[in-house]
Amino acid sequence: MLGAERSTLSELAKMTAASQAERTVLEEEFNWLLKEEVHAVLKQLQDILKEASRRFSMPSPGLEGQLKQENFILGSSTMDQVKGVLMLQGEALTQADINIKVAKSSQVMHFAFRDDKQWKLQQIQDARNHVNQALQLLSSHDQSYHFKTGAEVNKLMDAVMLQLTRARNRLTTPASMTLPELAASGLMKMFTPPMPGDVMVNFYINLSKLCLTLYQLHVLQPNTTKNFKSAGSSVLHNPGAMFEYNNTKFEVSHIHKVECVVPWLNDTLVFFTISLQLCQQLKDKISVFSSFWNYRPF
Repeated sequence: MLGAERSTLSELAKMTAASQAERTVLEEEFNWLLKEEVHAVLKQLQDILKEASRRFSMPSPGLEGQLKQENFILGSSTMDQVKGVLMLQGEALTQADINIKVAKSSQVMHFAFRDDKQWKLQQIQDARNHVNQALQLLSSHDQSYHFKTGAEVNKLMDAVMLQLTRARNRLTTPASMTLPELAASGLMKMFTPPMPGDVMVNFYINLSKLCLTLYQLHVLQPNTTKNFKSAGSSVLHNPGAMFEYNNTKFEVSHIHKVECVVPWLNDTLVFFTISLQLCQQLKDKISVFSSFWNYRPF
């Protein structure tokens, strides 16, 4: 009986020693992860996000600090009621040249931005700001910084992922607007000749596309407004949507949407996806170690 007890104690001692040895190896691996691999991932993230940031403000060749100006032709393969050429310089539309073929008369109306005006695309501005905030977070932990716990790494990754998700969302989710907000927008005052009262336009980014939506309106006569119901907020309003502006009731009669792909916006969306994956992979590695030492604050 005594021999059996000794054997059991011996086995337990061996298991404890093996467990201790395994823990020592894991601790060494984890310390290496905190000291070396985390910084390697941070460097990789910085390199990718610097490329993303550079895409938002690509300088012209030979002109230091001068943003590259790009022309984009807007059109649709199914209809030619609306055509346009847009000039994009970073986050600013510096020129817009739009031709509208009016549905009833086939008459073509032409509008262009006034020479003293340009339209800032807030989505691009916001996305760039979020990228720069992510870069600031990463650069605040340089190679000499020693991460002490996995929780500290996770906190940094969560903060970076939040900025990247916000940047991506600004490009993938255009702002909803009511029709009166669109009618009152400064965009309506950008054109020469001025837009007529029965036409409204909106520019926005959707994923990697620069979009122009044009609404043709008709005034609702007082005797036809008994079923009037004001439309809510939306990215895109459908024909039949009603609204009131300056004491006049309108209904959307036609809507035209034309768009073009902006290649560098596509690049930035790819960079966001890769960066978010890198952050998540690092968090996953941290969580593997935390499952071994529940008593340590990983």
